[in-house]
Amino acid sequence: MSLVTPTEHPFAVFVRILGKGKRGARDLTREEAREAMGMLLDGKVEDTQLGAFLMLLRHKEESAQELAGFTEAVRERLHAPVIAVDIDWPTYAGKKRHLPWYLLAAKCLAQNGIRILMHGGGAHTAGRIYTEQQLELLGIARCNDWNETASALDRHNLAFMPLGAWMPGLQRMIDQRNILGLRSPIHSLARILNPLGARCGLQSIFHPGYQANHREASRLLGDTSIVIKGEGGEIEVNPDGVAHLYGTQAGESWDEDWPALSPQRHVKPTQLDPQHLLDVWRGAEDAYGELAVVATMALALKGLGQSRDTAFTQAQTYWAQRNLSV
Repeated sequence: MSLVTPTEHPFAVFVRILGKGKRGARDLTREEAREAMGMLLDGKVEDTQLGAFLMLLRHKEESAQELAGFTEAVRERLHAPVIAVDIDWPTYAGKKRHLPWYLLAAKCLAQNGIRILMHGGGAHTAGRIYTEQQLELLGIARCNDWNETASALDRHNLAFMPLGAWMPGLQRMIDQRNILGLRSPIHSLARILNPLGARCGLQSIFHPGYQANHREASRLLGDTSIVIKGEGGEIEVNPDGVAHLYGTQAGESWDEDWPALSPQRHVKPTQLDPQHLLDVWRGAEDAYGELAVVATMALALKGLGQSRDTAFTQAQTYWAQRNLSV
């Protein structure tokens, strides 16, 4: 038995702030969050501390100040080159009730000169369809570094880069999902990061109450973004319901409701066959899917400064005039 009091680990203070009971615990400040995430990314934390920190955050629910601080720590360590991007498109949820129609929206926008960076964290939950699994089918480039990303954007205006290729420390945290039994706040954080400083970052947050938090974090960071409750957690407007847009630009917040596009809800498909995405792209009909594609394109165009009406008109034109062979 040692009679010498051991030195406390420097990260312990952040675990204590979050876990000191109902009366003693509090949110991290923005600067504390920035420092804590920096230590996590720099490998200065024990695995037990990582698990405790992530689960305490998950239980408490992360604040806008914390999300902003975490994002600043990530951006400080990116070392990404200057690459022009119009839309940052995080895709981390996967789909289970409907096909990932957002992929056709991104593909169609890219055909019309809009540069889109997509990024995701892998297939972490059984029973879902993930973007990474459909890239080859739809001819979307998977890039392993920033040079490949720049080249793909220059050629096709659309590139996908796995989170692990540009921020492996965060991917490691996401991979704790099947060890800890719960998703960590990193799944939410990844949606805010906008690693290349795109003109607009789109975000989908499924759980009610989180959308405003994410919008506030983006506002604190000075970003332009739109947050929605996307279908299945992905950036995809559900045409069967009202879509509420939580936007921020130049430090100001705004809200807008988009009405449902169908008078009645469509019947959910009994099975999901990704090949159907390609069939619809090539001219097959799907009432729900095509409405979702057009509305999701309109969302992106709204993020780039168009009004709702103009965005929908432009999106419908893009869809009608798409190159079916590509």
